[in-house]
Amino acid sequence: MSPAAGPPSSPTKATGRAWLVWGVAVAAYLVSVTQRTSFGVVGLQATERFDATASILAVFSVVQLLVYAGLQIPVGALADRFGSKFMIAGGAVLMASGQVVLGLAGTTAVGFVGRVLVGAGDAMTFVSVMRLLPGWFPARINPVISQLTGGVGQMGQIISLVPFAWLIGFTGWTQSFLALGSLSAVMVVLVLCCVREAPRAGSRDGSSGTGKTGEGHRPEAANPEPGTGALAVVSAPKPLSAARSVAAAWKRPGTRLGFFTHMISAFAVNVVLLSWGYPFLVSAQGLPQATASLLLGLFVVVAVGFGPVVGMVVARYPLRRSVVVLTIAATSCLAWLVVIFWPGQAPLWLLVIFCLIVASGGPTSMVAFDYARTENPPHLVGAATGLANVGSFFGGLAAIWAIGVVLDLMKGHTGDDLYALSGFRIAFLVVPAVYLIGGVGFLWQLRRTRALRVAEGGRPVRPLRIAVADRLRRRG
Repeated sequence: MSPAAGPPSSPTKATGRAWLVWGVAVAAYLVSVTQRTSFGVVGLQATERFDATASILAVFSVVQLLVYAGLQIPVGALADRFGSKFMIAGGAVLMASGQVVLGLAGTTAVGFVGRVLVGAGDAMTFVSVMRLLPGWFPARINPVISQLTGGVGQMGQIISLVPFAWLIGFTGWTQSFLALGSLSAVMVVLVLCCVREAPRAGSRDGSSGTGKTGEGHRPEAANPEPGTGALAVVSAPKPLSAARSVAAAWKRPGTRLGFFTHMISAFAVNVVLLSWGYPFLVSAQGLPQATASLLLGLFVVVAVGFGPVVGMVVARYPLRRSVVVLTIAATSCLAWLVVIFWPGQAPLWLLVIFCLIVASGGPTSMVAFDYARTENPPHLVGAATGLANVGSFFGGLAAIWAIGVVLDLMKGHTGDDLYALSGFRIAFLVVPAVYLIGGVGFLWQLRRTRALRVAEGGRPVRPLRIAVADRLRRRG
């Protein structure tokens, strides 16, 4: 298979064909989110089906996340080399196979195989979808389109939270997972028929075909961010091997900044949606299952509603992306601490606020891919996006596994109640610890990224307080 050609230039407008390609690609991502989060609503049934402890149940999610995170790096490089269409369709095939295996599984070992396949297919989808955007949409609206992609894709959680949760109670384990697998099979056909890598040079799809502007080389060259310093456009280098592409992308501090951005923004979302949110709300907080599903559904509402806001703010103030990330992360950490230390079961209004705040990290995590796009040359964007996308899953799988271990250790102190509130209070202290580690890494790489911008000819980024004071003085 020949290497996939990158976009010849930044399109001047979003055409009908661009929206069709995006629509099918984002539908594939929506289905992949459904497959990813489906296990999060069957924790109680899985405990009975596989006779599993909390630690074993956590392993199902950890295995999936480990595969997902481990494949992000090679998938990003392979998407640069072979193209998004091939990767998205291949991912759908793997997810369909994984859900069939899980539906037929009678032992934990076979169930793990199913989740491995789902995690592998899921890993191939998002990075490949994001890689399509610069070739089909103007650079100036890419942050907003990225947020729309994430928001629409997260609506896949609704399918797992409502119809799938109902279906598994109505038809049983096997039929429900076979139905989910069929969704990915349908997406294979749609992707192969409708998705194309980029507009043809000089076509009416919006590409100028000059190869000298926009996303064709260095993103800042056509859409320079204030203070970053646009670099001179150079000829596109030859495609690198996967290993060299990953190594080159990781050397850039902006890629590592994207990693920690994704980590502190969204790892807690994975903790809630992929493993421990449902048992915590139902067993520890005593909520009805329908109410718990509605609360988890708020994550989708926030993703769809808050995502475009984040995108517009980032597009308007690109040098203040770090302020958005740190504010959301700090607020989310505070929300966890309030719920952990609340005396007795938390009132419903507090749990609603908790879910809304934690959910805001999902859209905020998309800033990681903006860092990957603007801080790397285009032939490394796929690898950089994959590396950034590892962040929340690395933090998430570590937290999910540690929470499961602590719950098992606390079982003897909670009257053999595996999901007692007192056990969750101790176990959930893992979450603020991960926020602290990720926050230190974020600040470290932010400083190095800004130093590199200055070394490459950009202006230093002024501290926020000085910039705000100057603006107020000018207006006064």
